[in-house]
Amino acid sequence: MVGRSDQPRTTGRSRRRSVLGGRPGRVAGFTLVELLIVIGIIALLIALLLPALIAARANARRAACLSNLHQIGIAIHNYATDYDGRIPYGPQAPPFFVTNLYPKAGSVTSLLSIRIGASGGPEMVGLGLMLDSYLKRTPKVLFCPGVDQQDYSDFYLGIVGTGQAQSDYYYRHGGETDIFTPSAPYPPTNLASLGRNSQGLPIRALVMDVDFITIPSLASFGVFTRTSHDRKTVNILYSDGHAAAADNRQREYAVDATTTITDALKKILKNFEKADLKSK
Repeated sequence: MVGRSDQPRTTGRSRRRSVLGGRPGRVAGFTLVELLIVIGIIALLIALLLPALIAARANARRAACLSNLHQIGIAIHNYATDYDGRIPYGPQAPPFFVTNLYPKAGSVTSLLSIRIGASGGPEMVGLGLMLDSYLKRTPKVLFCPGVDQQDYSDFYLGIVGTGQAQSDYYYRHGGETDIFTPSAPYPPTNLASLGRNSQGLPIRALVMDVDFITIPSLASFGVFTRTSHDRKTVNILYSDGHAAAADNRQREYAVDATTTITDALKKILKNFEKADLKSK
């Protein structure tokens, strides 16, 4: 017959069978066994890659912390240039009482400001003295990006200058540990000649990561457990401006104040003296 093809007609079902290679009407896909194998491979890859990703993230935070300390070091040097060589110091502390975390000028502190100082009003403390000038544009360098607890940077920066605010770093603006005796308004704190520590070594370490363990009941007094970098390293800023990491896996720089809170300042100062020894 005219116009009739001699080729066999191909139905939709036949075409589907030739494309999928299976029985008519069957949709291609993974079997349950194949799906379980794929999930198992993905889980294995995650298990292999996750430790490396966690380590890389921790290394990045340690590097960011070192960068913060380096910027703090630049600010301290700029401050000293403008203030006859002195590092940020003070102010004079108000009379000692149990809720006062700034018991004496020249004691090691993480405070940036206190609500009531010796003048009767709010006062900036230690590194906080640079917040309105040398660290005005980068105030968050005073907070460690590798802190193991909650990030309080926004909270403390919101109350700095009006209340008790603190950073994630200890600042050594003196060597006071006896909190009950008066301190000089401006002791020898010249950056070029900081003197010697109790071991007779030149004072070099100025700023350090916190590693402070205490009891939960002291939170109402503003005293918290605060650690950094999974307590494996402690980053330290030295007087020449360089920052370096110290091994803390043996808790060499830990301050355990769960039983003897009154000795905490002495322990922190001892840690700075350890850092003096390892500065080179």
